[in-house]
Formats: sequence, C-alpha cells, structure tokens
Amino acid sequence: MMINRFLSPFGIILFLTIKLSAQMMTPEQVVQKQLDAYNQRNIDQFMSTMDPEVVFYNFANGERTMEGAAACKAYYADLFENSPKLHSNILNRTVFGNKVIDHESIIGRNGSAEVVELVLIYQVDLAKITKVTVLRKHD
Repeated sequence: MMINRFLSPFGIILFLTIKLSAQMMTPEQVVQKQLDAYNQRNIDQFMSTMDPEVVFYNFANGERTMEGAAACKAYYADLFENSPKLHSNILNRTVFGNKVIDHESIIGRNGSAEVVELVLIYQVDLAKITKVTVLRKHD
C-alpha cells in the first residue's frame, strides 16, 4: 500500500521536485562558476551558466546592450580570444535572493593593462543567469 502511494502522480512529482532541488545550484554557485570560466577563458563553461534568453543592460541608461545566448557567446568568445591575460577579482559580493551583486576588478581586457572596475548585478533563475546589469564607475 505504501508503494502505491509513493508511485501516485503526486508522489512522483514530489520525488522529482526533491531530487531536482538537491541538484540545483544556488545563484551564488552559478555566478561563481561563470566567474571561474571567465578567468579560465573557457567559453563552453561560461555559456553553460547562461540562459538562452539572457539579457544584458547598462545601468546608467537602462538600455539593453546584448540579448540572447548567441550574441553573448560571440562577444565573450572574441574577448577571450583577444585577452590572454584576462582576469577578474571579486572585491565584494552580495547575495540577495536570486540576485548576486559583484564588485569586480578586471585586468587584461583585449590585451590592456588598464584595470576596469565594474559592478555587475546577476539575476539567476532555475540555475541560469537570465539578466546582467552592468554599472561602470564613470556612469
């Protein structure tokens, strides 16, 4: 009798929900995986953290700067290819629900020795980055 209850549609849904929840990464883990891939310049690992419909925004004016995984992959593949010394350090990280806010110091973009400071606000839904809002220091 107990097995029949477990195999009921409700039991199966409950089991799958528990199993999927246990396997799902936290928003912070997703963003850390993305950062690690960025620092390794590994485009496939980097893209594995992105939602197919990911959207990037400029905080200063609210404009969309990039839409979709294809545009994201093209942009970052080019950046990784042209930035052999690319590296981002996290100066501060705040996790607030499904948002991860990173204050980053980046060096080596397109071969430049210039240090770029950014604040990035990542929104993570179902273990994928769905939205990135970028704040530049000069904005």
